Amino acid sequence: MKLKKILSFIITYLVLLNFSSNAESDIYIAYKVENEIITNIDIKNESKYLIALNNQLKNIDKNKILIIATESIVKEKIKEIELLKYYELNQKNPYLKKIIKDFYLKLNLNNETEFENYLIKYDLTIKDVLKKIEIETVWNQLILEKYENQIKIDVEMLKKKVSKKKISQKKISYLLSEIVFEKKDQPLNEVIEKINLSINEIGFENTANLYSVSDSAKFGGKVGWVEKENLMKKISRPIIKLKVGNHTKPIQVGSNFLIIKLQDIKENLMEIDADKELEKFISYEQNRQLDQFSKIYFNKVKLNTNISEL
Repeated sequence: MKLKKILSFIITYLVLLNFSSNAESDIYIAYKVENEIITNIDIKNESKYLIALNNQLKNIDKNKILIIATESIVKEKIKEIELLKYYELNQKNPYLKKIIKDFYLKLNLNNETEFENYLIKYDLTIKDVLKKIEIETVWNQLILEKYENQIKIDVEMLKKKVSKKKISQKKISYLLSEIVFEKKDQPLNEVIEKINLSINEIGFENTANLYSVSDSAKFGGKVGWVEKENLMKKISRPIIKLKVGNHTKPIQVGSNFLIIKLQDIKENLMEIDADKELEKFISYEQNRQLDQFSKIYFNKVKLNTNISEL
């Protein structure tokens, strides 16, 4: 009887040991960013998140999705580590509700409840998304605090631009998507060729996820509706020549290059409010400059971050 109990205990122990070993082998550390780890499960969850934001990713090779998800979560981890030097995260932020709204509107959803139900389909919760949004929101706050004094806006020039507008006129707006890329160490023509091949193979939106360094990459490069007057001339000129569904050749903006896809056009007859127009021009220019500073600062932080693949 004693022997049977001992044997039973040994068998149970071996089964449990084997189960534990198998469970652990399913989860492994893929990357280490400073002292923070990223597991294969983190990457898998990131891919679910990215597919939820851009459904077209379902149509591309799984290995490419994992590459996109890996780059995305490593980038997020770098930002999170940097932010923790200055802020406490997991705090109530009044801007999160607004950004959540921007998220679900981009997905053509009507409210937060619909958004929560939508996320369930991808085995995600609103809490998962809130953490990611908080990192992006606080990162933008950090960039604003660091570079606010370096933003240069020629208000007088913008006022002249507004004054040239008619009181009542047709307002042209473009629905745009973008791929923002850097030349880095490769010859520019090789980078452009690689991106063009990718657009032909997997589509513009999926290529944005794969190659774009802009925050819009998560949404397949979606920028949204932009008024023609808010665009720099070097960007608006090539867009005017496009047919809906086509994209521009690369346009150099600062140290980056930009490919714009024209998704749709609309025209409205608008009464112009000079003060509101000026506010929009200033806000657009401020955001454009902050976006440039954000890329510069991130690249600097990344360069000084210890990232190892395990």
